[in-house]
Amino acid sequence: MAAPAARTEVSMLAPHAAAIAIIGDVTAACEQQLMQAHEQATDGGASVIVLDFTGMEYMNSGGIGMLVTLLVRAQRRQQRIAAVGLTEHYRQIFQLTRLDEAISLYDDVEGALRALSS
Repeated sequence: MAAPAARTEVSMLAPHAAAIAIIGDVTAACEQQLMQAHEQATDGGASVIVLDFTGMEYMNSGGIGMLVTLLVRAQRRQQRIAAVGLTEHYRQIFQLTRLDEAISLYDDVEGALRALSS
């Protein structure tokens, strides 16, 4: 079996917040790994999830679809989602697909945490 296209790292930022660093290529192939990272953050008590794309190299339409799936799961759990570390190109894709209406975009983890924790 091939390795996932991306890897994830979960870190708790506060008792109610977690960051999921996404490193590598974001495609449908990494859906299971991202969903497991979301479960780990949720099990840790996170109601705020910050997706950190600083280490992302590439994202395709399958990756966008996977993010929509993650968003639906988070909304069911009444979690708030933010994204940081997106290049201008991927910020534009989030705007074109209207993902930025459901996933708030910030420049860095600290800014996202401040905005979502208030």
